[in-house]
Amino acid sequence: MNNSIPPRAASAGSEAEELLSAPAEWDLPPSRHLHYKDVLMQHIDHDRAPSTQARPAPRRRLARKVVLLPLASMALAGALIITLSGGDDTSAPVTRAAGTNNASAVLHRIALAAMATDTTPVKEEQYVYVESLTRSNEGTFGGPVRLGALHEREAWMSQNPGPVTRTGWIRETGKGAVMPGQLIPVESSDPVPAGIDHPTYTWLASLPTDPDALLKLLYAQTRVDEGESKEQAVFSKIGELVGETIMPPANASAFYKAAARIPGVQETPDAVDAAGRHGIAVTREDASSATRDEWIFDKDTLAFLGSRSYITKGKATGVTSDTLFATSAIMQRTVVNQHGKAPAPAMTDS
Repeated sequence: MNNSIPPRAASAGSEAEELLSAPAEWDLPPSRHLHYKDVLMQHIDHDRAPSTQARPAPRRRLARKVVLLPLASMALAGALIITLSGGDDTSAPVTRAAGTNNASAVLHRIALAAMATDTTPVKEEQYVYVESLTRSNEGTFGGPVRLGALHEREAWMSQNPGPVTRTGWIRETGKGAVMPGQLIPVESSDPVPAGIDHPTYTWLASLPTDPDALLKLLYAQTRVDEGESKEQAVFSKIGELVGETIMPPANASAFYKAAARIPGVQETPDAVDAAGRHGIAVTREDASSATRDEWIFDKDTLAFLGSRSYITKGKATGVTSDTLFATSAIMQRTVVNQHGKAPAPAMTDS
């Protein structure tokens, strides 16, 4: 399941355009300000504050890491705040699909499909390569949500068990990209061992396959952002791990079964990823942080397609309808022997 990704949509983003929200005036509560302020830390050169412990990146990423860039990027960083891409504000409001209580059954079906996947172990000297399409909020704090342009993101995640300070590389390409075309290291000022913030194949393979034991471990090890519930933090962490890693089938199956045990998880019968592909979604809304996360799966193969994140309507946010602020689509996931180079396109039958 983890490395079985449907082919790229022929007209990526065409249907996704219809789901993008119009700018909704909203003011984040203090806890969410801190959550998104972490994005700025991705663009700060560690030489400017060598004694400061690296702060993790925000949730819409594989792991909570800091991307340390050259000092020349500081001017760009100062202008970014949570501005991740350019874009327009002409899209239509998002209408929330009604969730159902069939999520447990759906997740168990997904778990069975994951168990049937043929996965080749990833060696310590190799990299997990993930190509995705993404759109992110470019709005400033306290201002309207505006999604930037759809663009490509490539990630090469190191399998070195460490501890290491460099756990991978990221490159974005296209109009909505930050520093387009540049290979950016994912680094931390403190060495990171293989674990929940550096999830190598070997570490993932070492986790319990009993879903209750796995969920207990995740509750113990997952960091919770201020204002966020523990349940939502764990749900989001599972989404990160199943979305952008490669792991043994038994472990992938256990993650989905563990997610089914988290209170508040629901099914959305139809959802669309950033590439315009329709699928079935598993979603959880968090009243504490006024956010909702969705994982989208292919309706036939149950392969992971992508994710969406929303600011939810209510007095705390000042928005009148759920507002999409991030969307992604996984286009390719495989194993490569070096970073910075995309794998050869997969062969298809003519």
